[in-house]
Amino acid sequence: MSNSDNIAALAGKFGPDFVWGVSTASYQIEGAVDEDGRGRSVWDDFCDTPGAVLNGESGAVACDHYHRFRDDVQLMSELGVDAYRFSISWPRIQPDGSRIEQRGLDFYDRLVDALLEKGIQPSPTLFHWDSPAVFESNGGWQNRAITDRFAEYAHIVSQKLGDRVTRWMTINETNIFTLLGHAIGEHAPGKELGFDALNVAWNLMLAHGKATQAMRANGIKNIGIANNHAPIWPVGGRQEDIDAAGLYDIIYNKVFLDPILRGTWPLAGLIDPEVAEAGDLAIMRQPLDFLGINHYNPQGISAPSEGAPFPFDLVDVPAETHNDFGWPIVPEGFTELLVGLKAEYGDALPPIYITENGGAFNETPDEAGRVRDQRRIDYTHDHLLAIKKAMDADVDVRGYFHWSFMDNFEWAEGYSKRFGLVFVDYETQQRIPKDSFHWYNKVITSQK
Repeated sequence: MSNSDNIAALAGKFGPDFVWGVSTASYQIEGAVDEDGRGRSVWDDFCDTPGAVLNGESGAVACDHYHRFRDDVQLMSELGVDAYRFSISWPRIQPDGSRIEQRGLDFYDRLVDALLEKGIQPSPTLFHWDSPAVFESNGGWQNRAITDRFAEYAHIVSQKLGDRVTRWMTINETNIFTLLGHAIGEHAPGKELGFDALNVAWNLMLAHGKATQAMRANGIKNIGIANNHAPIWPVGGRQEDIDAAGLYDIIYNKVFLDPILRGTWPLAGLIDPEVAEAGDLAIMRQPLDFLGINHYNPQGISAPSEGAPFPFDLVDVPAETHNDFGWPIVPEGFTELLVGLKAEYGDALPPIYITENGGAFNETPDEAGRVRDQRRIDYTHDHLLAIKKAMDADVDVRGYFHWSFMDNFEWAEGYSKRFGLVFVDYETQQRIPKDSFHWYNKVITSQK
């Protein structure tokens, strides 16, 4: 199918009120880690750990968005998006975990105003994994005291920006931060707690609830959370494979939705007594105005192999193609996920925004300076059609934020993976809109 046919297949299908956007995260793009009073984050410390990040790279400079945000906002305007999802760097706002750094607030003040000047809706996430490093001396997210600090931070930021921001997210991907950062140590802060990481999950959900309360006290009305969810597919066909997949579905998906939508915890007995208190679940269950869904691919699970550290093995699902991360490309899994959430939670499921979706495709400029990333176009087209199928099945999806606006620091993979609609030359900081940038613009235009 040609790109013109791709666009024609999507034209008008989502309606004029559907929100089209792009997403980024502070540590992945901002750089300027030592400027204007910013404190150290857990990712600064993690990147300084030998062997933690590919090639010893870090987000110290990244895309230099801190200094180039006006140029980046201009590119977003040319892209034609309705909204921009970005995250706020907690250590820019409270470098030592308590003191307010006005220069940090001022940066986001300028960013929000620049977006509004271009008619782009600012859609901030309060926390995208870069918590102040100072908290780690007291256990970080293992210590429930951080939940009150997070509520204080939410109050500070929403008080500053709440007069101009109409869509807020508290936390990005609580499950990934829990599992990669605290269960197996592949992300910051690099802890290997195994199932004890569920205490971190509890505190993250509690922090979400407390932050929501603090923001509502400031008059904020449109609050959600950006969760990563995936359908969990048993691979192997044995009953033990099915059972293992069922357990992983609880750990990956339900632990991070049931407290919010049902006020229940699906793994009773696995939280330390000093972490959980009476009334916590009621705090977690603050009404959501919307649910952000980040999705990339289904996850295959089989029964654990001999000597496995967990009661399941993560395995590939069958797929004809993969992205450059090695992740399977299975668009129908997206439809299954969204329809399954509706079936599971019914009327408790709030309206959905797709807050991340995209692929790592590492095409670089050709001799003419053009980035021909047809694979990204095909991926996005097929996943948008998958979303539309779910909408036709009565799932209330109201917007789509492509991950990512531009290439960036991809966590433990350093700069080796490119997710952007915009190519970034990290040596010169030149931005080059890829073919997918121009295609996405035409898709957006076709809906209006």
